[in-house]
Amino acid sequence: MLVIAYLLGSIPSGVWIGKLFYHKDIRNFGSGNSGTTNTYRVLGKKAGTVVLLMDILKGTLAASLPLFFHSDVNALAIGLGAIIGHTYPIFAQFKGGKAVATSAGALLAYNPQFFVFCAILFVSLIYITRMVSLASIIAMLIVAPTSWYYHDPILTIIACILMVFIIYRHRANITRIIDGTENKVPFGLGYKKEKTNK
Repeated sequence: MLVIAYLLGSIPSGVWIGKLFYHKDIRNFGSGNSGTTNTYRVLGKKAGTVVLLMDILKGTLAASLPLFFHSDVNALAIGLGAIIGHTYPIFAQFKGGKAVATSAGALLAYNPQFFVFCAILFVSLIYITRMVSLASIIAMLIVAPTSWYYHDPILTIIACILMVFIIYRHRANITRIIDGTENKVPFGLGYKKEKTNK
């Protein structure tokens, strides 16, 4: 199941969508990342939304494998295989995304209620900060301790592991946030004022 989960996660959605429909390798543009955020930036809303849904689906399918195989293995632990695959995909020279969407997908299969909380939190933070990277970091800093509410040690342990991992994957973004050069989304608090000033 872990091997299947890893292979599912390794599907480089952004790279394949870009090459197949836009004749672009998104890794050569924007941040150079193959994930959802750079797909939105390079290819636009339609492609970005498709890649977002595909990346979430990878995590959801992976975490559902124990159900398909009638296994008692923890679903979230298997979902980690997809998260690793998304980050280090065998189908894309082991250079992948930052695993936020795929992690969300695994959580959707494991604990839908907590997924809804995390999704609302994440979207709200994007609106407030206008930076996907900063929203991802802050969200994980909140999600990990909040997971204690469910009294599920495996959920909390994996949430803490993902918190460290996702922050590590965003280390270049952290530098840009500090320097004031991080990319911002074209909506949210202060966007209209900023647009007017330009």
